[in-house]
Amino acid sequence: MSIKQERVAGIIRKEISELIQFNLKDPQIGFVTITDVALTADLSIAKVYVTFLGKDARNEAGLKALNRSKGYLRSELAKRLSIRKCPELIFLHDDALEKGNRIEKILFNINQEQKEREERLAAEDKGE
Repeated sequence: MSIKQERVAGIIRKEISELIQFNLKDPQIGFVTITDVALTADLSIAKVYVTFLGKDARNEAGLKALNRSKGYLRSELAKRLSIRKCPELIFLHDDALEKGNRIEKILFNINQEQKEREERLAAEDKGE
């Protein structure tokens, strides 16, 4: 991403967070965190990555609610941005946290198995 894309993405992330927190009154959205905004090179499309606090059913309901209100969010965002054309918003669930937790759990299990194997070898060496 270019410097301009990164700067605009940061501004969009901040503004959408404020709009969701203070202006949207949809109870299905719940506690949402904007984790990242990825812009296309021509700044016409913004992929907004979000995570929700709670279960998977809450994620789906929250994404549907955000997609229902993306027209409002885009119009409010256009008022706050000083660029010629406000990008189209696409809300996506960010599963990086779940992937990271799964990888961490796998690494922990591998480490535990290695420790158990070393303890068994040490016990066998003492027994000989």
